[in-house]
Amino acid sequence: MKLTLVALLPFLAGALAAPMNDGKKHEESKPTPGKGKFVHSFPFDFTSMAMGWAGPDQVINNSQVAVPGLPAGYGEFQFGLNSEQNVLCYNISVYVKGNYSSPAVTATHIHEAVRGRAGPPRIAFPNPVSTTGAPLSEFSWRRSVGCLTGPFTTGVLANGSDTGTNFTVAKLESNIEGFFADTHTVEFPAGAIRGQLYAKK
Repeated sequence: MKLTLVALLPFLAGALAAPMNDGKKHEESKPTPGKGKFVHSFPFDFTSMAMGWAGPDQVINNSQVAVPGLPAGYGEFQFGLNSEQNVLCYNISVYVKGNYSSPAVTATHIHEAVRGRAGPPRIAFPNPVSTTGAPLSEFSWRRSVGCLTGPFTTGVLANGSDTGTNFTVAKLESNIEGFFADTHTVEFPAGAIRGQLYAKK
């Protein structure tokens, strides 16, 4: 079941006002010959939506041991999924402090793992930036909004391949509860905050 643009206006309001972060030029393309429709890098409908409430009490390290996250840190991860175009739009708001740190290309990710387990990052997002201009050493709201189009890369290798290789939005959509979102800082390398995802109706 597709969710239309009208139903998603609150989610998209920030995304439409913000620059896209996937490094690709966002504009209408010409119709694909023989296909009879426009192909957009920004979807105007989603096949599903996902979200997660993040906190410091769900963090699991790579040894599968629960560890503390950033006390008083929390956040919200919202995702619009278009599995037909392999596009994921994101609206990430986190209340954290500290410099970001991760072996991945950024420190804000979707990982593949069920609640209570750690797992590899599958998608890396631009790190949220302060909405108030506060220094990184202080707590502040930070936000990241935009869309990413596959193929995805994380910069983390497992068995010689990037952990984003061959990952698709359809894989996320087929098992949303089997993924979590988080952000990592220097002081909390396993995760400052983490939130298990669930399908948003």
